[in-house]
Amino acid sequence: MLDDLTDKVALVTGAGRGIGKAIALALAEAGADVAVNYRSRHSEAGETCAAIRKFGRRSVATQADVSVAADVGRMVTTVEAELGPVAILVNNAGITRPQPVSEITEQDWDEMIAVNLKSMFLVTQAVLPKMRSARWGRIVNLSSVAAQTGGVVGPHYAASKAGALGLTHSYASLLATGGITVNAIAPALIETEMVTGNPNARPGLIPVGRFGTVDEVAAAAVLLARNGYITGQTINVNGGWFMN
Repeated sequence: MLDDLTDKVALVTGAGRGIGKAIALALAEAGADVAVNYRSRHSEAGETCAAIRKFGRRSVATQADVSVAADVGRMVTTVEAELGPVAILVNNAGITRPQPVSEITEQDWDEMIAVNLKSMFLVTQAVLPKMRSARWGRIVNLSSVAAQTGGVVGPHYAASKAGALGLTHSYASLLATGGITVNAIAPALIETEMVTGNPNARPGLIPVGRFGTVDEVAAAAVLLARNGYITGQTINVNGGWFMN
């Protein structure tokens, strides 16, 4: 267990807002320097970086479409040059598109899988060499209760988030002896723009009777970054919707 994350460099994808921003700030408060990835919302990423610096930590905003290998390579090169090798990776970037089953197209499917799942593979592969050299790393993949229950978005989204769990299990098994832990967080109906904009999402679906907060998810991410004995696990931050 690490009391703090001082001198560790974290990369959080999709960190300009919502859960990603909360995780980036929580890691900075715990002592990490944090790279903030964004795809198009430059001003929001800048605001996240400014908030990180208030904790006395270094930060850089890095634009990249993490579903594109060339973008990922450029992003990781930038982070390593500005902050140092990535020791903590949080694969948070993702999209949600609530659709009736009959309206989901092949293009919808391909985009969902690329952004929500392929991106995790690409970014993980890009940071792994330095983690393996250091024999220390923490990888956290954001899945969803949809992987376990089907959720309220659609089968394309549920499949992408279920894939994240399989990816987590495989990397965790393969990397455990090298000092690298890999875990997933599966939130349910966290009060973000994605959830409040989904007419199918309502607090009544949650046994505790409310939406979750981004800070409740961020606390789980910091726990996983600090702990070297938890690996291959899914932390369910879901208000009791799915129990295991």
